[in-house]
Amino acid sequence: MTNNLATASAPHGQAAPTINRRHVNQGECRVSSDPDVVFTTVLGSCVSACLYDPVAQVGGMNHFLLAHGVEEGCDPRLLQRYGVHAMEVLINGMLKRGGDRSRLRARLFGGASMHAALRDIGADKIEFARSFLRLEGIKLIAEDLGGTVARRVDFQAAAGPVRCRLVVGQQEPPLLLAPAERTSHVEIF
Repeated sequence: MTNNLATASAPHGQAAPTINRRHVNQGECRVSSDPDVVFTTVLGSCVSACLYDPVAQVGGMNHFLLAHGVEEGCDPRLLQRYGVHAMEVLINGMLKRGGDRSRLRARLFGGASMHAALRDIGADKIEFARSFLRLEGIKLIAEDLGGTVARRVDFQAAAGPVRCRLVVGQQEPPLLLAPAERTSHVEIF
């Protein structure tokens, strides 16, 4: 899925509005109603939810690393790396800025299988995110999930448009081979 962000233009002789680009890293969540703010992130197997309330003109983005699990005694700042916590923080942040749960619209991105030799951990995150939205009654209006390529996502939170681009030219990391099976004899040379 590729949507174009609104391009900033101004009448002749006037300065174009300044775009305030804010990066959303792993385990982070950001919410804004500022029309000049664009959230951006790069996703491999991680998943990002972009939520938007078209009436309140507030939106937010999270970036979570793991679908499930909470470590006991975990530092509260690290909890957003888990899907359920990241989603709740995002929703609550939007409600604090005037959003209404019944009007929230969602787009999901990421969840790629980044290495053919490893288990597809992106699939777990994709299933979690879809299930969470379904259980919470939040309408999923678009998604760009799975595959084998990383994505860069730009989200103009207050207006709603999203642009998702595949990160081309990436190389798959080299496959690390398991060491040869050991035998019971010693070879001296």
